[in-house]
Amino acid sequence: MRLTVAFVCLFALTSSLRADAPYGLDRRVPWTTSRVVGFPSPPPPYRAVRAFPNLKVVCPIAVAHQPGSDCLLLLHQMFPWGGHGKILRVKDVPDVAEAEEVLNLDGIAYGVAFHPDFLKNGYLYVGDNGPMSGKKRTRVTRYAMDPKPPYKLDPKSAKIVLAWDSDGHNGGDLAFGPDGLLYVSSGDGTSDSDTNLTGQDLSKLLAKVLRIDVDRPGDGKEYSVPKDNPFVGLKGARPETWAYGFRNPWRLHVDKPTGDVWVGNNGQDLWEQIYLVRKGANYGWSAYEGSHPFYAGRLGGPSPLAAPVAEHHHSDARSMTGGVVYRGKKLPELHGAYVYGDWSTGKVWGIRHDKGRVTWHKELAVTPMQITGFGLDSRGELLIADHGGGTYRLEPAPKEERQFPFPTRLSETGLFASVKEHRPQPELIPYSVNAPLWSDGADKERYLALPGTEPVDFTPKNGWNFPEGTVLVKTFALGRRRVETRLLTRQVGQWYGYSYLWNDAQTDADLVPAEGADRPYEVRGLRQTWHYPSRTECMVCHSRAANFVLGLSAAQMNKVHDYGGVKDNQLRTLQHLGVFRVGRGEYADEMRGRWGRAGDEARGLLLAPFDVLSRLRPDVTRPVRQAVAEVAARLPAPPKELDPLAWAEKTFRDAPGHLTLLPKPPAEYERLVDPSDRGANLEARVRSYLHANCAICHVQAGGGNAQIELEFTTPRDKMNLVGVKPLHDAFGITGAKLVVPGDPERSILYQRVKRRGPGQMPPLATSVVDDEATALLYEWIRAMK
Repeated sequence: MRLTVAFVCLFALTSSLRADAPYGLDRRVPWTTSRVVGFPSPPPPYRAVRAFPNLKVVCPIAVAHQPGSDCLLLLHQMFPWGGHGKILRVKDVPDVAEAEEVLNLDGIAYGVAFHPDFLKNGYLYVGDNGPMSGKKRTRVTRYAMDPKPPYKLDPKSAKIVLAWDSDGHNGGDLAFGPDGLLYVSSGDGTSDSDTNLTGQDLSKLLAKVLRIDVDRPGDGKEYSVPKDNPFVGLKGARPETWAYGFRNPWRLHVDKPTGDVWVGNNGQDLWEQIYLVRKGANYGWSAYEGSHPFYAGRLGGPSPLAAPVAEHHHSDARSMTGGVVYRGKKLPELHGAYVYGDWSTGKVWGIRHDKGRVTWHKELAVTPMQITGFGLDSRGELLIADHGGGTYRLEPAPKEERQFPFPTRLSETGLFASVKEHRPQPELIPYSVNAPLWSDGADKERYLALPGTEPVDFTPKNGWNFPEGTVLVKTFALGRRRVETRLLTRQVGQWYGYSYLWNDAQTDADLVPAEGADRPYEVRGLRQTWHYPSRTECMVCHSRAANFVLGLSAAQMNKVHDYGGVKDNQLRTLQHLGVFRVGRGEYADEMRGRWGRAGDEARGLLLAPFDVLSRLRPDVTRPVRQAVAEVAARLPAPPKELDPLAWAEKTFRDAPGHLTLLPKPPAEYERLVDPSDRGANLEARVRSYLHANCAICHVQAGGGNAQIELEFTTPRDKMNLVGVKPLHDAFGITGAKLVVPGDPERSILYQRVKRRGPGQMPPLATSVVDDEATALLYEWIRAMK
């Protein structure tokens, strides 16, 4: 007889279910009226699919084909913000599952390039920044690798070809041109606003694309300077310079058939750039951000401003990753196109040009990836490195089959029984959150629309995992006037955001264009501008670091909600409705912890038919307890050679099916507090505010390059916040730190929250200062010792 195993601690887990108390909602009604299907405009023509689904690699950032072989080199980092870099080698076959370690670096890895004569000399060039401890330098290092199987690389063969001091925007990518010369990228070496003024300084190797000859070393160096470099002979200029004025050139590529040099450049405040790099050109940083003035008075180089071939506003992209020119066979429409992407939004574009004039520019795909690099495989086909842990390809997206047009009015979505009365369909589940995101003082109503009876995969941390066709609904009101209803919907495996603008009669709302909109309103005698986010801006906040969904998480939903006269904990109600699907691993982890606390005696108390019990209504669990005890007493003893806990856990994990009850009662899950609740603990109020409003980005891999950790559960000494010097603008404040204990005015965290305009936080979708939050932060910092 196959047994599904649980622990006797089940009694403790079910004891708090309060079967005698009414639930917020009695039963779940299947939602079948959705019209939020497909896209308002044609979807992107391509989608991303895993190239090597069986291969597990942490934080890959570059991929390159090893000449003369069917192998690829994968360059990866040990964790999202860097760490020791490694180079792995894998077979270029779809079912590859194993990777061979080729090289372990004492530095943060950036790029690799094979010498044009690699099959003769075996030279591999690596760009990194290190060492991990000590003064940081960006380095170009040459290694010797046997070009024949088993392709052994000798770490002792390392020879530094070129290096420069840099600790911030480091560049470090490299590529050989058809002329056999090595092109190398360098950043401005700082983390914000070109603090050291290197962008226009030709006397340093920073903020440039360099061009050197590694085959003809001279003057005591491991390279020489080509005589036709543009600044050879210019007094005070580094002759290695090919072009300058880059902030952080993240990815450099040379198209061998044409010699075109491409760079994707990370902008700062508003713009991201793609450059087709020309000899001697000045790309403006930090006098300009792309083609837009930044500190115009800093334009000090000898060359005039050169424009990017493409640039993207931060409403469209947030962290540009340069790409490659594709000349493969599987994607004929893209032949000859430079394909590039964005780390933050996961978007991919293609661009073609004729002598620098753009002839074709197209959005190709919207993906879930954190795009860190592009490469070509052994057949010249496109590969994309995903910092989240995978390598992807593009394939044509399936043709969209529309049963009806995408709703351009809220009344057409199938979400509301009456839009005028703002009365949702009865199948929608209302909800609220512990710590709301600041939205310029707007009140909000929230609903969850789940298709049919599909379950939600519960996770104890971050947003839950929702089924295809889910729609999250949030309506914003200024005073008594509804201004916007925002939808977040999961379609074809991705999340998409849409805004609807309410008409003046308050009878319906119209779909906002993809680029967003702004509209003035008068609120309590004051005029304010309401920002309707672009569809890209929606996904900047709904980031992969938060698992895309912000409010629907255990910490935010673990609260009592008023379901129209019946008040109940939301986790308890959703559990009762059978909404949750809980992985057996969650139970096993929780039970193992409980067993460890209970001691050895509890280890012998095993097993209940959990599959059956999990399907019972909680209000009938009391009489089941005695039956569970009797069953446990009659179970056969596990093999003596096995730990009873390990035996029980394995049996439980291997059982089929999923569970619908939470592993522990709501009271034992993390819970944010309402920042406006003055009766709550001051620290908890502040941490809840920071979690809801800032940790969307300011967590590991969240995209906020300030590198502070503001998640609710992060210990204060791990936040990288108190007493830490700001990496970005200090607003001219002497002795500024992110937080200066006892001194809010010198604390940049407080300064950013209390201002609107350049440097404000949150940076998107708000034009009104949250006075209550600034007072809260002031009080918290003032009281800090």
